[in-house]
Amino acid sequence: MNASLLLLALCQGLFLTNNVVFIAINGLVGYQLAPAGWMATLPVMGYVVGGALSTGLVARAQMRWGRQRSFQLGLVVALVSTLLCAYAAWSRNFGLLVAATVLAGYYSANGQLYRFAAAELAAPAFRERAVSLVLAGGLLGAVIGPNLAARTRTLTETPFVGAYLALAVVALLSMALMAGVRFPPVPPKSDGDAPGRPLSEIVRQPVFIVATAGAALGYGVMNLLMAATPLAMDVCGFPFDDAALVLEWHVIGMYAPGFFTGHWIRRFGTLPIMGVGVLLNATCMALALSGVELQHFLVALFLLGVGWNFLFTGSTTLALQAYRPEERDRAQAFINFCMFSTMAVTSFASGALVTTQGWALLNWGSLIPVALLGLAILWLARQAPRR
Repeated sequence: MNASLLLLALCQGLFLTNNVVFIAINGLVGYQLAPAGWMATLPVMGYVVGGALSTGLVARAQMRWGRQRSFQLGLVVALVSTLLCAYAAWSRNFGLLVAATVLAGYYSANGQLYRFAAAELAAPAFRERAVSLVLAGGLLGAVIGPNLAARTRTLTETPFVGAYLALAVVALLSMALMAGVRFPPVPPKSDGDAPGRPLSEIVRQPVFIVATAGAALGYGVMNLLMAATPLAMDVCGFPFDDAALVLEWHVIGMYAPGFFTGHWIRRFGTLPIMGVGVLLNATCMALALSGVELQHFLVALFLLGVGWNFLFTGSTTLALQAYRPEERDRAQAFINFCMFSTMAVTSFASGALVTTQGWALLNWGSLIPVALLGLAILWLARQAPRR
């Protein structure tokens, strides 16, 4: 652990604070402003779609200006977009709200690179733990985010304007913390420098395929079930407080293991930890299918969070083996694009599936990508001795 890693972990926590508050309030504000009910979740989907569209722009900014300036640019976008959201809520402008959340996706695409940057702030022997410790900073957002949304939504006469203004303050605080992070300098480039392999060659590597699948499918399945849980619990007659409790423990499960996951990866290997993540996902779905009492939702979603942590941390660590330093930005951009695209699909599909097909069928269907991911991990494990 060093000062830069600690500051980056705090920035990760504030990044998740932004995400949690956006997820908590954007649908509610959209429902108030949307001309039709089915459009209410467009601001939620806009944030994910904006992230997918921004991955290429962020990669070019990283290559041109390096980590520090690119991350600060992302935080400037976060500040501007939250102020636009506040104005849209105050002026009751639904189109502006959707546009502002799409713009905020640029910050989301930047924040998803914090985990890769963590590996560059530590010695090679410590990089697995550096990645997991920075991800563990998200635990801060799990605590701050829901409370910030609840306590600031009525600060102004127009509901939720205060919550957006609070996120602007969060962006300013993140800028101050990010200014203290000392990233390795960007090496000077000359005309004779090798550009690295083409992306088409990088993505054909077995290790890269499994790393990308782990990040995309792990995040997609988690997002699918997490977003559907409040709707399923409402149908089952649970009050909102119970749904909030389940989601709180889900987010704790996502980030609390980060204090240990890196050590376990170092000790047992990346693929075994990812395999445990697959098993935890499958156990979550088995519990969800076994009943609809509060304890079924609570334990299932907690296990889903822990499984996501193992898969996401493992995938990030695995990806570090698949590209050279000069290939870093385009390789990471491709992984994040696949991840955001999967999240965009599951964000839209989650509500539609649980309301039309039911909670049980949603869980049965989720077993398919989990099984495919498990087979991919086994396939890569069989490739390793040959390499």
